[in-house]
Formats: sequence, C-alpha cells, structure tokens
Amino acid sequence: MSILAGLGLFLLTVAAMEGVAYVAHRWVMHGPGWFLHKSHHAPRTGFWELNDAYFVIFATPSIALLLLGTSGTWGTWATWVGAGIAAYGAIYLGFHDIIVHRRVATGYVPRSNYMKRIVQAHRLHHVVETKDGTVSFGFLVAPRPELLKAELKRREMAGVRVSRGAMEQA
Repeated sequence: MSILAGLGLFLLTVAAMEGVAYVAHRWVMHGPGWFLHKSHHAPRTGFWELNDAYFVIFATPSIALLLLGTSGTWGTWATWVGAGIAAYGAIYLGFHDIIVHRRVATGYVPRSNYMKRIVQAHRLHHVVETKDGTVSFGFLVAPRPELLKAELKRREMAGVRVSRGAMEQA
C-alpha cells in the first residue's frame, strides 16, 4: 500500500471512529455497559473511575491491528487502521478527559466557536446522571447547545442532577 493510500485510510479511520464512538456511547455505554459508565456520570471521588476500563476495551482492537499489521500477518492496511483508531483515542483523551473533565490541569480555555460548542454539548450530556434521558453522544461532532437544552426541557429535565439555572450556564 502506498504512503498516500495509507494516509487516506488513516484519516478515514479517524473520521469513522466518531461514528463508532457515537454508537458505542449511545447504545453500549448507556445500555448494557452502564455498569461501567455510570461512574462517569457521578461525581468522581479519585483520579480513576470504573468508566476508565473503556480505555482498555477500546484500545484492544487498535493494539491488535497494529501488531497484526506490523508483523505482516494482515498487511499494512491493518497498521494504518490501527493507527487511526489510536489517533482518535488520543484526540478523545485530549478533548474529553483533559479539556472537558480537566483531569489534568492545563489552564486551557475554549475560545473558538467549535471548541465552545463541543465542550458545552458534552457538559449538557453530563447534567443527566441516569442511564436514560441524556443528549449528545458524539465527541467531536455535536448539536448546537440550544437544541440540546430544548430537548432536555422537552423531557422535563428527567435525570438532571443540577438546577435549571446551572443548565442554562452550560
């Protein structure tokens, strides 16, 4: 596989991972995987939470593809796809855990409209502490906060743990 084709496959994989992440978050983490993800919708009591097991779960296909690709077992396509999954994981870590949840202090303040939008959307996702009733399951693509607030209001704030005033500030 040429470098250009490999880079194309890598970028396509990074983009496709947003869809995979949406599906996993909506129907796995807020479905049968809630027993792990529930810790992420509750106030954290330490640096680690049960939800962090998803890092290992989602890294496994990337590691397997990188090993099988670099060993020549499956071909170079597997290396590019594995690297794309790993790159999305790194982007997710930076956005989700460092910027939104501030698990590592950086002093970063979102200033661009895009960053403000995805941070607000993710915070609106977290105003709901229950398995159901949440909004905005994507990580890098998110609906406008006004739409998410309207949807939460339509659902009569079911599962929301904060005051309505706090939601307005999100």
